[in-house]
Amino acid sequence: MKKAVFAFILVLAALSAFAQNGVIKELSGTVELKNSSSAAFVAAKAGDIVNQDTVVSTGFKSTALIEIGSTVIAVRPLTRLTLTEIRASSGSESLNVNLQSGRIRVDVNPPAGAKASMAVSSPSATASVRGTSFEFDTRNLHVNSGNVVFKGTRGQGTLITAGFNSSTDQKGSAVNPLGSGAAAYKPQMPAGTQPNASPAPITTVSGGETKPTEPGKPTNPTNPTKPTNPNPTDPGTPTNPPGDGDDNTDVGVNFR
Repeated sequence: MKKAVFAFILVLAALSAFAQNGVIKELSGTVELKNSSSAAFVAAKAGDIVNQDTVVSTGFKSTALIEIGSTVIAVRPLTRLTLTEIRASSGSESLNVNLQSGRIRVDVNPPAGAKASMAVSSPSATASVRGTSFEFDTRNLHVNSGNVVFKGTRGQGTLITAGFNSSTDQKGSAVNPLGSGAAAYKPQMPAGTQPNASPAPITTVSGGETKPTEPGKPTNPTNPTKPTNPNPTDPGTPTNPPGDGDDNTDVGVNFR
């Protein structure tokens, strides 16, 4: 009797935890799939089913949008990834992706009362989330919303919150953006996408303050056409003689 009850429990567990499939919602350009039972890649099309252990590859200027349960993966150009685990059970989902190259954006939006666990691993780092949105290119991470636990090949995981970026350093550890400055670790765009715009140069003005230099405007705030003495006939307004060493002109300096 006990054996029968135990067998019944095992059957219920098997039914409650099952492999889940994904579907390609949209694609553009050259997108290819390779199932675990196939030896070669085949051209993908919208509506194709992707299973566990499926390899997805995009070409130059090519993208794909994959929906798996409550997770949507936007695959950028020149990207290759493997869906290493796709599982769902009562009220929870589990998805693991191995990113070999390129860049992806992940949006995890589980329904109310449900849980979704998502992890993206690469040769350099692993990003683990529970309901969030982020972009990852095997080494650099940007979090759009929610929280991501980012871990390199060495060291402990670092919690990266929305609006921050991180990367792995030369030792393979995840960099804490709060300690090193998030702007220095903005993810690099992979080949085939538009590179990030470079920041504006910095101009130093009087009083030690700094402000970005506006394109097309001179970096020296002094107007060269304005006379030093606006009223040269007024004896009460002296003019500094040349060479007296007292120069009150603000000089702009560009740091590049």
